[in-house]
Amino acid sequence: MGKVYVDISMSLDGYITGKDDSTQQPLGIGGESLQNWMFQGSFASEYNDFFTMSEVNRRIFDHPIRSLGAMMIGKRTFDIVNGWNGSHPISGIPIVVVTHEPPNEYAEEDTTFHFVSGIHKAMDTARQLAEDKEISIGTASIAQQCLAAKLVDELHLHIAPVLLGDGKNLFARSNQQTPLKLIKAIDGDVVTHLFYQVIS
Repeated sequence: MGKVYVDISMSLDGYITGKDDSTQQPLGIGGESLQNWMFQGSFASEYNDFFTMSEVNRRIFDHPIRSLGAMMIGKRTFDIVNGWNGSHPISGIPIVVVTHEPPNEYAEEDTTFHFVSGIHKAMDTARQLAEDKEISIGTASIAQQCLAAKLVDELHLHIAPVLLGDGKNLFARSNQQTPLKLIKAIDGDVVTHLFYQVIS
């Protein structure tokens, strides 16, 4: 069974979007700065040349995709990005959308979506899809629920050098202590990559 990890870019003060995120501005006010590291460099990702990074950032970005079997997100994220019009930037990876209200219709091109109610059932679905590969969690609400349910093995946090001051906080719902062990810290270009093991 592959590990489950949260993989997300965030500000130094803990926000994964700026304020007022919407379909018109998916990362909110100022939120684009969180993902600058994916677009500042001359090395294209081998999975999508839309992303051009420094060599070290490209290595961090590409490496886990080789072992990725499924992704998990929340319904609000799915709605804000309009389901990536059916094609997630990393094609071919199934996505589990945790929701009590699946859409009546949606685009499905290079990406298959599975709408599942309840965090445990959604994780079971992701494990079946991933088989022996890994599962990535990429939205705050699902990360919070999975951490609370002790379903997360690692945190992969990409810290942008900015204080947003407002927006969607990755750990806003945390009401319990979660001990972590630093696996590694890598100084990238316009970002610091931090990898933690969640101690159960």
